Amino acid sequence: MTTSKRRYHITTFGCQMNKADSERMAGILEDMGFEFSEDPNNADVILYNTCTIRDNAEQKVYSYLGRQAKRKHEQPDLTLVVAGCVAQQEGEALLRRVPELDLVMGPQHANRLKDLLESVFGGNQVVATEPVHIMEDITQPRRDSKVTAWVNVIYGCNERCTYCVVPNVRGVEQSRTPEAIRAEMEELGRQGYREVTLLGQNIDAYGRDLPGVTPEGRHLHTFTDLLYYVHDVPGVERLRFATSHPRYFTERLIKACAELPKVCEHFHIPFQSGDNDVLKAMSRGYTQEKYRRIIDTIRKYMPDASISADAIVGFPGETEAQFENTLKLVEDIGFDQLNTAAYSPRPGTPAALWENQLSEEVKSDRLQRLNHLVNVKAAERSQRYFGRIEEVLVEDQNPKDPTQVMGRTGGNRLTFFTGDINELKGQLVKVKITEVRAFSLTGEPIEVRQVISV
Repeated sequence: MTTSKRRYHITTFGCQMNKADSERMAGILEDMGFEFSEDPNNADVILYNTCTIRDNAEQKVYSYLGRQAKRKHEQPDLTLVVAGCVAQQEGEALLRRVPELDLVMGPQHANRLKDLLESVFGGNQVVATEPVHIMEDITQPRRDSKVTAWVNVIYGCNERCTYCVVPNVRGVEQSRTPEAIRAEMEELGRQGYREVTLLGQNIDAYGRDLPGVTPEGRHLHTFTDLLYYVHDVPGVERLRFATSHPRYFTERLIKACAELPKVCEHFHIPFQSGDNDVLKAMSRGYTQEKYRRIIDTIRKYMPDASISADAIVGFPGETEAQFENTLKLVEDIGFDQLNTAAYSPRPGTPAALWENQLSEEVKSDRLQRLNHLVNVKAAERSQRYFGRIEEVLVEDQNPKDPTQVMGRTGGNRLTFFTGDINELKGQLVKVKITEVRAFSLTGEPIEVRQVISV
């Protein structure tokens, strides 16, 4: 096999952290001389970056793997890699289930892909799931967009929510240094990226593990301090961040977001349940009253801010009345977007072993009822945009209508308008909103704010 013809394919399941990891691994593979192939059947290295939050994501991985494992019998040179959270959780058990696999690697090993693959090419079957100190990012990710980019600021999670496998699979919290984060963002600004989303499984915990405290005993490095430190990176016009935990969400952070013009007016703060007893069983460490106070504080400083969240229905033991408390919270707050899921027991988590599991019928019924309410409330929230002028960062062509481009408002609403992608990609355009839907908008372009590359 000649080096120039080697191709790779990556399929990514799950969260933004996984997307960011996939981009880093794609960067490593391209440094190694591989070309990207859209079609897995033309690739020599196939990597599945997996998610274990929900059962169906895991089942999908196994069905994809089965097809490629068959192909490997005809093409022994094919290299099969499973990365991410399923890899971390299953480890060697994956090799027993799919012996054709060459490499099983947990999320903490993303930056080691080159070394691990070299070991595979040397004839070894490799499992890399032991905890490691995450090496600093030195490779350039191959980013899927040319306009927006992810930047990890903290890996891992120290929380112990009873339904969640993340701490088991992504390890303890490890913050990157502010200097490393800023350096990566400066490079992105130079390359023409206009928007950066700072990522962490629990981003508000950023800096707790870094050395140094102020005379008053406050950590020297908090996520709020980081926002002030990176806010003026040249070329980067917008900053977003995810995911926040209500337990650590401070008024100081909200003030910073209101003060700093590049920080988008959009907050993603999962509440998971609107019932205090369910929250306690989940080990979330806050009450629904505290969650409501956070949203009230955001709306005091930034009345127009978009709020999105995550919610789980059908948690073990959840009664109808407790579920109705979740509906009430959604009704009262009015989210712009809500990611909903029926509870799915994950191996190695406390809640999976509890006897008070609910039936699939009950979970499905509650999910439908919640989703209906979410759509109604999102449509109501969208009304405020009608007739307004919003600034949209153009990311791509509308796949359904080539005469239109699409991008997002500061509040993260997907917006379509007529325009030429070749002229407008990466530009900030003022758009008058003429049509509103629950989760997207259509408008007419009024003026382009030219963004100059640095």
